[in-house]
Amino acid sequence: MKDFPTQAQAVIIGGGIIGCSTAYHLARLGWDVVLLERRKLTSGSTFHAAGLVGQLRSNANITRLLGYSVDLYRGLEAETGLATGWKMNGGLRLACSEERWEEVRRQATTARSFGLEMALLSPKEAQDLWPLMQVDDVIGAAFLPTDGQANPSDITQSLARGARMKGALIFEDVKVLSVAVEKGVIRGVETTRGRIETPVVIACAGQWTRALAKSVGVNVPLVSVQHQYMVTEPIAGVSPDLPTLRDPDRLTYYKEEVGGLVMGGYEPNPLPWAENGIPPGFHYSLLESDFDHFEPLMKLALGRVPALETAGVKTLVNGPESFTPDGNFILGEAPELGNFFVGAGFNAFGIAAGGGAGMALAEWVANGAPPFDLWPADIRRFGQPHFDDDWIRTRTHEAYGRHYAMAWPAEEYESARPCRRSPLYDRLREKGAVFGEKLGWERPNWFADTAAGEAARDIPTFGRPNWHEAVGREHRAGRSAAALFDQTSFAKFVLKGPDALPALQWICANRMERPAGAITYTQLLNARGGIESDLTITRLAEDEFYIVTGTAQATRDLSWIARHIPKGANAQLFDVTSANAVLSLMGPRAREILSAVTRDDVSNEAFPFATARRIAIAGCPVLALRITYVGELGWELHLPVEHAPSVYDALHEAGAAHGLKDAGYRAIESMRLEKGYRAWGSDIGPDHTPLEAGLGWAVKLGSDTDFIGRAALEAQRRAGVKKLMAGFLAAPEVVLHGRETIYRNGARVGWLSSGGFGHTLGRSIGYGYVRNADGVDDDFVLSGEYELEVATERVPCAVSLKPFRDPRNRAVKR
Repeated sequence: MKDFPTQAQAVIIGGGIIGCSTAYHLARLGWDVVLLERRKLTSGSTFHAAGLVGQLRSNANITRLLGYSVDLYRGLEAETGLATGWKMNGGLRLACSEERWEEVRRQATTARSFGLEMALLSPKEAQDLWPLMQVDDVIGAAFLPTDGQANPSDITQSLARGARMKGALIFEDVKVLSVAVEKGVIRGVETTRGRIETPVVIACAGQWTRALAKSVGVNVPLVSVQHQYMVTEPIAGVSPDLPTLRDPDRLTYYKEEVGGLVMGGYEPNPLPWAENGIPPGFHYSLLESDFDHFEPLMKLALGRVPALETAGVKTLVNGPESFTPDGNFILGEAPELGNFFVGAGFNAFGIAAGGGAGMALAEWVANGAPPFDLWPADIRRFGQPHFDDDWIRTRTHEAYGRHYAMAWPAEEYESARPCRRSPLYDRLREKGAVFGEKLGWERPNWFADTAAGEAARDIPTFGRPNWHEAVGREHRAGRSAAALFDQTSFAKFVLKGPDALPALQWICANRMERPAGAITYTQLLNARGGIESDLTITRLAEDEFYIVTGTAQATRDLSWIARHIPKGANAQLFDVTSANAVLSLMGPRAREILSAVTRDDVSNEAFPFATARRIAIAGCPVLALRITYVGELGWELHLPVEHAPSVYDALHEAGAAHGLKDAGYRAIESMRLEKGYRAWGSDIGPDHTPLEAGLGWAVKLGSDTDFIGRAALEAQRRAGVKKLMAGFLAAPEVVLHGRETIYRNGARVGWLSSGGFGHTLGRSIGYGYVRNADGVDDDFVLSGEYELEVATERVPCAVSLKPFRDPRNRAVKR
């Protein structure tokens, strides 16, 4: 038996594919790493994984991560000498309805945007690649030749050998009893073979991760769900090079295995498992096959592959796997505990993601940041609702059941709602509000005119949606009169203390040394100059700042700011999100309405743009911020939640004569597209700098003040940028959702990061980065002829580096 270590740079808990891949990549980076597996490698859920490896996702960087897995698996056997079962036999996806065919065509364009070549096939061409299937109901198919399949256990053992070859130590049959934390700092792990001193713990324990993390105060929202697939005896006509097949309209998938087929699927009514905890000693274990539950999938499969009716069945595998509330896996450093990293919750595509996830997690550990923006998988995307097991399970079951459902644009989850509600929720619902949900918050997306017969619900489509005209009404009210938005879900923080200003000067890219009452729009940058967030900060006093950021970024931004307050600084950060409601009054008549409800002077001279004042409305103390994200005169009114109904009523009473209308988030999106405002998470993010995004005006490079990312921006300013954000205007009949491919002079140069419709312009609008390896400047962008590929069809478009409705880059100042 090898000597058991007493210290390590990092300890990985869990010997499935994610843990072994992380060990492989950390060891390759030169780290002294120890992996501990409580039983045997792969004995959790890896050993019973189906092993399909697909690449295309709706996010470019998740697609890139999965593509890395494919590249790694191609050469792993040659590197380690252990077989992996890797076969690049391609992947087929069928479409059996016009709506599904539209989805597939848009996926093909997305693939092209992300650098993958996906071929669209006729039913006959698809059948030629997969002769066993019936295609009578098939409209078309997509084929991605670089997809494939692997043997999960073999590829994990190969990664483990590769890790050992690079110096990693791997121990089986060693259980971690606890993680030692002293005063918020990880000191080591206690195991059944003794203590290992380590400053870094990486939890890759699959469905055990939630309980492990909870023991140190870290929340990992995942639950176990039963997942079944059938393995047949050899079937005539099944060749080793048969592509993997996904048949989403029949909820099923297929791959070749030893001359037979593996067939599984995602039923809409999944079965939970281990609701009260995973039984002790559960390893290399399967659950009892549930033939009754599997029967509906089997019936659907027989219609596609008649040979299954007479095929011998080796087994019906029922193995529990960890799934998450949004169907994405969980990576990154826990916001609750520094140097505690997580790689878990892979929603049954851990083999496809394993190579790339291990690489990303290793670089995150070694470098303090992921290799590229992984926000869709980032553990910081979760918040308050995700602490409750019942909420997590309810939402996760819906996400599981949607695995093969149509991926409609702007579709909302329906389960576990409502959770977090503004004090105006009931009022707005009675007035026809159709709500969306973000981080548990119910938010009005749009308002239906129920008196005129409009249905107060979204009807999914890839074309113009049923809410298009309703959003147009709200948009036009905001442009010509006034609109009132309930934005209570904003995340809101207060930073207070004698060192609050120097802390923010370091954390923020923009100048913060403005007087009390000033509002500053700023980005928070990483060391590479990438935009970790963009937000507004209001200076309330010499030592107090009020920070407002996006709903989805609540956990992320709170953690980022707290961790980057310089050591020893006397500045305290508080989350006040739940204390304040926010009503945003926007439009050219906003001043007249506000003047009617307050005695305070709100004239432009007394209350200029980008300033804040405390005013009184209907007996309520209101912090009024003169700022806008829609490009019109307006104020965000921040007030104690208990006063929200009174202030709302007062505004509507005063606004009735001025055409004030309630409006939702989809009107905000339409208006901000016309004005060219960037949206974090789509248009800007950690992979984009302010210089690339056209936001250099909000960076204090002209000052002598240092800040995070300054050196990177200075270097980029000297060298020039290789991508530049531009706006694109297309005909009104062109429906843009984002990810459409951008062509300049016939060459692919990028894709749309966001897309929608501008109701004032009456045109479709998109934004995206124009890329060129030799450098990009304004002349390069503006000198080209542009087209957008939409669902495989190219359409002409106009390009601009300025807002389409207003020539100024900053908000309108009235």
